[in-house]
Formats: sequence, C-alpha cells, structure tokens
Amino acid sequence: MSSPEIGTDSDPQHWHEQTDAGNGNRLNALRAAVPGANDGIVSTAGIVMGVAGATSDRTTILIAGVAGLVAGAMSMGTGEYVSVSTQRDSEKSILRLEAEELEAMPETEQRELAKMYEEKGLDAALAEQVAAQLTAHDALAAHADIEFGIDPDELTNPRHAAWASMIAFTLGALLPLLCVVLVPADARIVITVLAVVLAPALTGFVSARLSLSPRLRAILRNVIGGLLAMGVTYLIGSPVGMGIG
Repeated sequence: MSSPEIGTDSDPQHWHEQTDAGNGNRLNALRAAVPGANDGIVSTAGIVMGVAGATSDRTTILIAGVAGLVAGAMSMGTGEYVSVSTQRDSEKSILRLEAEELEAMPETEQRELAKMYEEKGLDAALAEQVAAQLTAHDALAAHADIEFGIDPDELTNPRHAAWASMIAFTLGALLPLLCVVLVPADARIVITVLAVVLAPALTGFVSARLSLSPRLRAILRNVIGGLLAMGVTYLIGSPVGMGIG
C-alpha cells in the first residue's frame, strides 16, 4: 500500500481519514498482534534452531518448540493484559480525580481550560468562549482531552490486546516449528531460515504501515533480529549437542 495521500485546497484529502485512527481499541489490538507475531516467529525459531543444532531428533525438537510456543503465548498474553490494564487503571484514576476537581471548583477549572486554549494560540476572549461552550457540553471530556489526551468513551481494552498478542504469537510460532518438524533433516535449517526471513519481513511491513513509519527500516530491523536470534542459538546448540553426544 502506498503512503496516505495528502490533498490540496481544491481537492481536500486528509491522511488521518485513511488510517482508521478513530477506532482506538482495534488499532490497540493490531499493534499488540504485530509484535506478538514477530516474537512468536523469532523466539520459537531461536528455540528450535538451538535444539536442532544440538540434536537431529525430531521428537526432541518438537517438544522444545511446543513448550516454547505455549510458554511464550501465555507470557505475551499475560504481559499485554497486565500492561494495558495498568494503563486503563491510570486513565480511570485520572478521570476520577478530574471529575472531583470539576465538582469542587468548576469556575477554576473553566479558567484553567481557557488558559490552555489561550496557550495553544487562541486570543483570551475566544479561549474563554470555547472553554465555556466545551464545559457546558462535556466538561470532563474537554479537560481529559486537552490535559491528558484521554477519551473517556474509548479507554484502552486489556482483553483485546491480550487475546490479539496471544493468538498472534501462536500463529507466528507455528511457522518455524512446522518448518523444523515437517521438513526433511537435510533441508531443515535452510527452509526454516528462509521462512523466518520472510515472516518477520511481513510483520515489519505491517507494523510500519500501522505506524506510518518507513517500511524498509522496519523490515530490515525484524529480519536482522530474527537471523541474529537463530544464528546465536544454533551456534550455542551445536557445541552443546556435540559435548553431550
């Protein structure tokens, strides 16, 4: 997909209207899923490549890979849930305290709101008018937005992020696991490396697209990280396997 189009005054097009930026929880889940998939690919590839460096026994590799998949998926899901829950709790606390301030000192809060808009470039009279209208409409939403960047009607959802991360990790982990287990032993390493090059390239592309950042940089970062993880674990596993053997 090409970069979002920027229009002109005669043909208005706004880049942010092309990004679904209003659906915060869906984007939150997507952003949790992309690193989850990438972690599943890279970490599981590192495990199975490390074990493959130590032994060619298919059952041993499968057990190690499945254990890594399950542990990683649970860890990713739990970690994402705890992280986003903490953020949500913080948002709720901020909204509660702000609501208490609005109830205890509404005039002071309205003057504070006007001052913030004045600092953003409005003249004093217009800033007071805007603050008065926003306060009459929804004082809490107005303060939450300008002071903290919070939308009271769309707080972050930890369940969405946790499930997205867990499922994405599992799907990502299946790729190197299946490659190592199903591919014949003489082609196992080459096929797994190729798969793990292509898959992180895809997750890098998706993450760059979601964040509107340079795609080549994100792709290279993911691919190099994946190759490094596999290379290091394989080099460690090989001498360990020879020593045990």
